[in-house]
Amino acid sequence: MPNIAFVSGKWSAISAAKVSVEDRGFQFGDGIYELIRTYGDRVFHLHEHLSRLEASAKEIEITLPYSAAQLEKIIRLGCRKSGYTDTKIYIQVTRGTAPRLHSFPKKVTPTVVMTFRAFEPLPVKLREEGVAIISTPDIRWARCNVKSLNLLPNVMAREQALRSGAFEAVFIRDGKVTEGAGSNLFAVIGKKIITPPAGPYILCGITREVVLQLAKKNGLEIMEKDLKLPQLYSAQELFLTGTTVEVLPVIRLNGRAIGAGRPGEKTAFLYRVFQQQQMT
Repeated sequence: MPNIAFVSGKWSAISAAKVSVEDRGFQFGDGIYELIRTYGDRVFHLHEHLSRLEASAKEIEITLPYSAAQLEKIIRLGCRKSGYTDTKIYIQVTRGTAPRLHSFPKKVTPTVVMTFRAFEPLPVKLREEGVAIISTPDIRWARCNVKSLNLLPNVMAREQALRSGAFEAVFIRDGKVTEGAGSNLFAVIGKKIITPPAGPYILCGITREVVLQLAKKNGLEIMEKDLKLPQLYSAQELFLTGTTVEVLPVIRLNGRAIGAGRPGEKTAFLYRVFQQQQMT
């Protein structure tokens, strides 16, 4: 099946897709993005993803050239064209193409890029055995709630994790845990499941919100509250959430075992009910 791209109205193979060297996404990181997946022919919480895209665009003063209904139509068409059972959909919107000046250009049309690839699930072994993570200082800007293209600190943090033999890096700002380089973090402490609260230093993941609701629906005590690094070390369980990781158990942090050093019961339960929801 083909990996295909949509670039401002034009469909092509990804290898043939092009944007200008003067596109402000390339020149300045002046844009936003979303990553969405499907479960079969069902797009995972598409309306929530598109609402977040619209919110990010508004925050950086980009007027989307397509309505939510038009974007949905393009996304569904791309899924049909690609023909994958499970599809990974990347959407990027930049301010557009203009000569390189820091100030906003006049009368420019935003560039919209979408790519459609086969979704590759994580190895089963990672879910069965759990993953290791590290902590790293949060040097990102103060608008992390905007899903912007400026991901260099995330890239550097993830590379640091991989070089240390870990799966993910979690950010620490002013002594508080914020989130992972590409995920949100939850801790099981006593009977409570805790995740850092929404705010400018957190990108509230769609999967994060789904897990919050599933936990409440199933009678688990869950809350949004500040977490500090020592609390993570003493937690019974840690887990990550995100579009690609879903609900993923963490068994080590900075080389130290978490809980019993194996995936915990609450993490396993939430992953199970999360999967059940996708099947109904």
